[in-house]
Amino acid sequence: MGKRKVILITDGDRIARETVEEVARRVGGRCISASAGNPTLLTGPDLVRLIQEAAHDPVLVMFDDCGSQGKGPGETALEHVVNHPGVEVLGVVAVASNCYAAAGVQVDVALDQKGHCVEHGVDKDGSVVNGAPLRIYGDTVDVLNQYQFPLVVGIGDVGKMENYDDPLWGAPITTKAVQLILKQAGFSPVSSEKNS
Repeated sequence: MGKRKVILITDGDRIARETVEEVARRVGGRCISASAGNPTLLTGPDLVRLIQEAAHDPVLVMFDDCGSQGKGPGETALEHVVNHPGVEVLGVVAVASNCYAAAGVQVDVALDQKGHCVEHGVDKDGSVVNGAPLRIYGDTVDVLNQYQFPLVVGIGDVGKMENYDDPLWGAPITTKAVQLILKQAGFSPVSSEKNS
């Protein structure tokens, strides 16, 4: 099958799982629901096995450190997935968690809670944070600084953002972030109407 095409999402709580499952339906991808956890429960090798077993690409995978300041289980698992020869990372949805003690990560584009591309980073609510342009602070994003990804999209808390990203409303912000990554990678976007 060749390298599996994967999108990394740095959040994994229950609402994030429901949201990413909805996003996968809308873009015609597959969500590794078992990758959800707060923090991430599965190891990197476990996640690679599940990625390889997914029915088709793109595969959406969640990682979560549950507020850990250092390298937590989510970042450790993410490293393994990124470095696996059978995985091609199309991009990353970097999620803000108001963890400002961390170094944060520079992103290529950030979306606010209304889905607008903005010139600064955003916080957990998807509100613009003035300061260093396009930087996201979260508990599972620092590890991203070690790698070069085709596209890193910064957003607020997946499925939340003061209800603007509610999965019951189609998770429009996370969906747009994933669609931007797929467009950059040359995937034809799948109409949400086809998956509703």
